[in-house]
Amino acid sequence: MKGKMKNIIYIVLFLPLGIFAQEKEQLKDEPVKIKLAEKQILRKGNDLFKEKKYVDAEVKYKKALKENPYYERAGYNLGNAVYEQKRYKEALPQYELVAKSTKDDETRDKSFHNIGNVMMKEKQYDKAIAAYKNSMLLDPTDEETRYNLALAQKLLKDQEQQDQDKDQDNKDQNKDQNKDQNSENKDQKQDEGEDNKEEKDENEGDKENDQNDQKNEGDKKDEKQQPQPNQLSQQQIEQLLEAMNNEENKTQQKINAEKAKGKKVKREKDW
Repeated sequence: MKGKMKNIIYIVLFLPLGIFAQEKEQLKDEPVKIKLAEKQILRKGNDLFKEKKYVDAEVKYKKALKENPYYERAGYNLGNAVYEQKRYKEALPQYELVAKSTKDDETRDKSFHNIGNVMMKEKQYDKAIAAYKNSMLLDPTDEETRYNLALAQKLLKDQEQQDQDKDQDNKDQNKDQNKDQNSENKDQKQDEGEDNKEEKDENEGDKENDQNDQKNEGDKKDEKQQPQPNQLSQQQIEQLLEAMNNEENKTQQKINAEKAKGKKVKREKDW
């Protein structure tokens, strides 16, 4: 990017805009008178600028403007000194004020050119293009401005393409994230299905175990209904043995009675 830094434009930086507009209205048809002392301060600033002592040059230009706020060349050169210190945002309003206020087409041309330069530094290529076009309208033969305009148009096109690629990358990334999320949800559902199946199988197993337990409980219930020797008390055992002895005695008495009916009695002699 090429740039114009010529000492030809003034700027009102240190006065309120209202006061400047009022005084400008009063003096709009009168030429600005520059005193010799003001010119000498400007020349010292220009010498420092050529030596690339931009901070010192800035001080001189401000001093010249303090002596005469309408000193166009001091104001423009101050903008250039600030620009060279890479304080682009501070240089911009100076160039803009000059472009709006000056009656000189060459001054306005170079102001628009430098506005374009600031916008290029700020990577605001659309605004740089607009500024360079305004400059070209004032001086169509300026190849330096033409070059900067073409460069700004190319950079803007590249910037727009990068933005489109970035948007597409974001869409693809979101698409991949949604795809991964859907896949994850599917796997999760599958895992849940397997878990449910395992839980169902466990429930079936528990149910079968419950049935077996119920069957065993039934068996135990039947067992309880049958007298078990180890479940009788000592008194019950003695009563049972006594009943068995009585039953045996009755049976023995019955057998003896039957034998007595069919047996021949032998009697002993009494002699």
